Amino acid sequence: MYTLEEFDKEKTKILKYILYKKRTEKEILTKFENTIEDDLLKDIIDYLKEAKYIDDKEYIEKSVNNFISLKNLSIREIKYKLISKGLKGNDIEDYIYENTQKLEEYEIKSASNIIYKKSSSMEQEEIKQYLIKKGYKLENILKALEEQ
Repeated sequence: MYTLEEFDKEKTKILKYILYKKRTEKEILTKFENTIEDDLLKDIIDYLKEAKYIDDKEYIEKSVNNFISLKNLSIREIKYKLISKGLKGNDIEDYIYENTQKLEEYEIKSASNIIYKKSSSMEQEEIKQYLIKKGYKLENILKALEEQ
């Protein structure tokens, strides 16, 4: 068992960590599993989830919006990046399903940007293979090529 003082002290430490940069539950567990006793860590995480400091579904949405505004990625690459943060596959799949239209449009635009950048140094077929390797859907690649 632990004291209220211990709970507050460790909670403050974790709060500083997540206020600096939004984190997933898995990232917090990984960072503190060796320094904070299991029961205490679990209770702090539960407390922070209730207080909405940790919200993996919101994390997915914010991350995807960041990717969309800053990077050219396929939907599959987005999915892998989220999985690598320790987010639950079901939550990721639900988000992708609920935002299919937006993500498909983004993937086409993203493929189009890559085609434009690579067209001076690569043949169209090479670019197509490159995009397929990066996880772009063939139908989205073809749409992006039509727009060029």
